Amino acid sequence: MLNLRKIAVTGGLSSGKTTVCRMFQQLGAYIVNADQITHQLLSSDTSLRQQLITFLGDAILTDGLIDRSKMAKVVFESPALLRKAEELIHPRVSERIEQEWQKAVSEQKYPLFIVEIPLLFEASMQHGYDASIAVVSEEAACIKRFCMSGEHGKAEYFSRASRQLPQSEKAKKAVYIINNDGTLPELKEKVASLYHVIGVTL
Repeated sequence: MLNLRKIAVTGGLSSGKTTVCRMFQQLGAYIVNADQITHQLLSSDTSLRQQLITFLGDAILTDGLIDRSKMAKVVFESPALLRKAEELIHPRVSERIEQEWQKAVSEQKYPLFIVEIPLLFEASMQHGYDASIAVVSEEAACIKRFCMSGEHGKAEYFSRASRQLPQSEKAKKAVYIINNDGTLPELKEKVASLYHVIGVTL
């Protein structure tokens, strides 16, 4: 299946991106999560780890390992350091995604290849995908989901959200939009409908 379509899923903070991807997976799609790939690279790619430490310093470490929360604090205080970190990380993430796509193609059983990329447009990673999907939801619902674990509060939500494009901008840039302001069964129906549309039109 050499024409396996690549679809990028993005959206606002806690808008329901992962839930949507899980629903696509239940329908038969091959799913990749860019954040999980980044986690894996930071823990297993020694070359990347050393380069990040060289540019960002030991302040990003906890017990000798890169602490993503500490790294985020360092890079978001300096646009130059943020750009450098992105230059080091994003190509490796894209390379790993390509490897996953090749694997999915070789297995010849997946109708769609879907990648969850929270910062798709911010990182200009939309190129190379056949289409993009923005998952949007009312801010109050996003805040509620974000705070549900009890680990983070509203202040952290607004801090993180401020580093992303507004949901409205993501929706404008995306090819398809999924509104996640209803029930889970309603969301599942929307995903199934879009799954069919993509299969027919792409």
